[in-house]
Amino acid sequence: MGDNGISSASDDLLVNRNVKDSVFRNLFSDKKYLFQLYQALHPEDKDTTIDDLEYVTLENVLVRDIYNDLGVRVGDKLLLLIEAQSTWTENIIIRCLMYMARTLQDYFKQTSQSLFSEKLVHMPEPELYVIYTGDSVIDKEYISLSETFFGGKQTALDVRVKVVLDGKEGDIINQYVVFTKVINDQVKRYGRTREAITEAIRICKNRNILKDYLTSREKEVVDIMITLFDQQEVLEDYIASDRREQAEKNAKETAKTLYDNGVAVDIIAKSVKRSVRTIENWLGLVPQV
Repeated sequence: MGDNGISSASDDLLVNRNVKDSVFRNLFSDKKYLFQLYQALHPEDKDTTIDDLEYVTLENVLVRDIYNDLGVRVGDKLLLLIEAQSTWTENIIIRCLMYMARTLQDYFKQTSQSLFSEKLVHMPEPELYVIYTGDSVIDKEYISLSETFFGGKQTALDVRVKVVLDGKEGDIINQYVVFTKVINDQVKRYGRTREAITEAIRICKNRNILKDYLTSREKEVVDIMITLFDQQEVLEDYIASDRREQAEKNAKETAKTLYDNGVAVDIIAKSVKRSVRTIENWLGLVPQV
């Protein structure tokens, strides 16, 4: 890989650009770790075994490219989890609602249950979780549709989502959150590079953080993280471009308003930090040849 980026054509390790899973989903695609996740969320349940867990994760429902959602049915419980990374927004409640609706639709279809039957359908009890791994301070254990969007008013629909921030020391949730923080620390040090990823993996192995997983799937983790880095750069470039376009639009509107109010062109140029020639072009003051 070249020194100036992670996507150099001279990179000797070809990255799988079809990688779609986040590390979150890749980790819990292994039932061993999924069972540890369930135990972390339900430590009181001593009867459920690893064989009782059934994946119900959907494809292409909630996220843009990288899948960071997880669904699992355990007996009469339906657990739906979404990882929220750097940006915190309570709009995630809506994502959970959409996920739950789609998952239940698939469940009724798979179990051949008709919603038009006189008999009540069997419906698993839903549990909604957000695993937050970002830096914002979240002081809520639960977020709900009614409180967030309707000021607590009872409406025809409500959704309640548990916010999981850290887990308990050493459990699988805690290890995953620590892993994401180590990744972030190394990115601050090395940028979005392969070096940041491999160094984070080395640190986590030494600290016994997801050690078995990172040892057995290191290449997959590197591929996933590089793909994620690439997508973040594209998104940031898009946002920066959008902001530049909006700033240009605002400057043009300001220039026109000032000109309409009798302000001289040279003063306008100084006000919006553009050249006089640019202002004249915007205002149509340059004679057409």
